[in-house]
Amino acid sequence: MEGSYDVIIIGAGFAGYTAAIYSARYKLKTLLIGKEPGGLITEAHQVENYPGYKKISGLELMQKFEEQARECGAKIIIDEVVGLDHLTKEGKASNFIIHTSSTKLYESKAVIFASGTKKRKLDIPGQKEFESKGVHYCATCDAPFYKNKTVGVVGGSNAAAFAADLLRQYAKKVYLIYRKEELRCEPMLADALKADPKIEIIYSTNLTEYKGSKFLEKVMLDKEHNDSKELAVDGIFVEIGGLPASIHAAKLGAELGPIKEIIVNSKCETKVPGLFAAGDVTNTPLRQGIVAAGQGSIAATSAYKYVSGKSMGSGW
Repeated sequence: MEGSYDVIIIGAGFAGYTAAIYSARYKLKTLLIGKEPGGLITEAHQVENYPGYKKISGLELMQKFEEQARECGAKIIIDEVVGLDHLTKEGKASNFIIHTSSTKLYESKAVIFASGTKKRKLDIPGQKEFESKGVHYCATCDAPFYKNKTVGVVGGSNAAAFAADLLRQYAKKVYLIYRKEELRCEPMLADALKADPKIEIIYSTNLTEYKGSKFLEKVMLDKEHNDSKELAVDGIFVEIGGLPASIHAAKLGAELGPIKEIIVNSKCETKVPGLFAAGDVTNTPLRQGIVAAGQGSIAATSAYKYVSGKSMGSGW
């Protein structure tokens, strides 16, 4: 056993870092385990809707979160959680045991799932052949490779719009391909994309196949665009949201919703005593960083009450 903690937090994004800050400030022995420091927001080249910052990159914002969590006393390690168990004592479930990919074991009185989501893929013919050969899931990582080339972005929410916004700074042409009749991103961003002559939005259309020889050369559409179902592109960026990373919570008995999100109450409690969840992995009505951060603070406060038996923020 590598160590015993009051609270172990799984996930290093908005929810995870905020939970670590609050948990450490409550003087709980706190460990945060994250596979990818900062989570998916680090792929955002520019964040404009987080209070206090007019413009900041997702990576820089998460670095500030991490720095504060460490200064508050939380221990942070980069590793992947591959399993969780209940340590049974005298026939009753007690502490949690966390297994990591580095074969290390950690014990904790409470666990907070802040594991976020995993990116969705289209699962169409050609996906495996052309991943990293024209099919991408991170515009921040790969946009510079497409200077003066033609690219496509699949999706119509904020993630897709931000990807198109970045790609138009490099590519000569950007197709934004969306299955619905109108974009669902922030109106100001939608207006900016629609006003750019380099961007063409193709509505009510789905991709059905990736095609090419050694690298991606074109994609097939389920309806004609300019009298053809073939669309020539040098690269395609898939931004169609994510699925909650909740499998390990489910194995412990946490209730899941229709898209495998962890069901929590207003205190970020699951139905498993000592198991809490916060952020995009939960049944939150809005998957945004500011919401995840708020839930992280709530989950940490609930964990504090569970571990110590004391309440915080309950008034006089």
